[in-house]
Amino acid sequence: MSTTGRRAGTFCVLLIVALAAQATRVQVFQRERLDHNPANQRLTIERYSQPRGNIRVGADTVTGSVPTGGRYDYRRTYTDGPTYAAVTGYSSQTYGNSLLEGTEDAVLSGTDSRLASWALWNEIARRQNPGGDVYTTIDRAAQEAAMKGLGRQKGAVAAIEPATGRILALASTPSYDPGTFAGTSAADQDAWSRLQADTNQPMLNRALRQIYPPGSTFKVVTAAAALAAGVVGDLDAPTGAPSPYILPGTTTPLVNDTAACDRPGLSLDTAMVLSCNSVLGYLGVQTGLEKMVAMAESFGFNDAQLDVPVRAARSNFDTRMDQAQLALSSIGQFDTAATPLVMAMVAAGVANNGTVMHPQLVDRLTRSDGATVQVMRPTTYRQAMTPAVAGQVQQLMTDVVEQGTGTRARIPGAIVGGKTGTAQHGVDNTGTPYAWFISWAKPAGSTAVPPVAVAVVIADSAATDVTGGSLAAPIARSVMQAVLGG
Repeated sequence: MSTTGRRAGTFCVLLIVALAAQATRVQVFQRERLDHNPANQRLTIERYSQPRGNIRVGADTVTGSVPTGGRYDYRRTYTDGPTYAAVTGYSSQTYGNSLLEGTEDAVLSGTDSRLASWALWNEIARRQNPGGDVYTTIDRAAQEAAMKGLGRQKGAVAAIEPATGRILALASTPSYDPGTFAGTSAADQDAWSRLQADTNQPMLNRALRQIYPPGSTFKVVTAAAALAAGVVGDLDAPTGAPSPYILPGTTTPLVNDTAACDRPGLSLDTAMVLSCNSVLGYLGVQTGLEKMVAMAESFGFNDAQLDVPVRAARSNFDTRMDQAQLALSSIGQFDTAATPLVMAMVAAGVANNGTVMHPQLVDRLTRSDGATVQVMRPTTYRQAMTPAVAGQVQQLMTDVVEQGTGTRARIPGAIVGGKTGTAQHGVDNTGTPYAWFISWAKPAGSTAVPPVAVAVVIADSAATDVTGGSLAAPIARSVMQAVLGG
């Protein structure tokens, strides 16, 4: 072979090697970046080339998919979208995914490798699996009762099964229909723009992602901390709280909403029944900051990574305060703020004899053929208190419903424990108060753990009597009745 031939052959080999190296670099090392390049529509087109898996409540689907006849073959639909929007979130071809549609997107879209019988071959062949299904823990009757109870009010409901942490209801109002902007049309864009401009924030998940001062519902946490610390032993014995109670380091008295609280020597039971700020503020200070923080955190406060699996907003109980601030925090004011989810965890932890379970919104994941991919097992979040202390707090909450401010939560044939709360807010407390109620219920005569615990908050009511007992307790009652079967 001539020198020229050898040089030409060598040059061709070098070209082949260079081409192979470039192809390897693009197809292997840059694959992930190119796949997710915004300019690359191939994966998006492939994603919507088949129906999306469904989100289920019991055996029923609350989502669906319909053919579009357009660039993307299928778009998402929702059955009674506003009722379940706080659970499902949205899946939009234009605006992405949220809530369960987001956290479980890999299963629903069919991209989760667990959905494939031959995962390696599907990866090599770039074959898309049919979307799987997400079975929620939601109880249809409880969810519908929560939404009906909230009605046109701005508020939220979270209901939990205390023994397992299963979320039975998750409602937020005003709500929205996630199907109105699931596609790419001008109508979808207009629907999105209207929702974004709505000052009532219908797309805000108030049950999971909004925090409110819990007011007197937080007194359940304070009572538990005082009992666990031994500051109070006998529910009916005088607590030693003075009247008036002057906030430490100030000349300002901690005022009560009823003159019946303005007496020295009230017992813890009487103070809870009457919802006395002075007694519970005093007990919070006597318990001390460290033990108050520990009790609050055992219920989910200060946890910035509380996933259900959707991430909940961080509920707050300050870890650095003076004694006056601690007194105010102990009655659910100052900087104390909580999601309805965490306040439901408070009620559930008391009902479950002091064990707080990790809240969970997903029961199991399946393939399209129904084969199980993953089952979510109940897990303990924290042991907040001993069963003995929990029993004392249960008695306090029962007395609130039977004798005190929570009478509108009574259910015939059931034992109900609860606590009302009316939290001031705004500049100089000029805002409409937040009306709260937390509770649990079980059939009369039952020795089992109550099957339901609820937290309700009404954030902006036009009612003239804005209290937890008048506005929130009836909603909690209806949700508990739905779970109890009545």
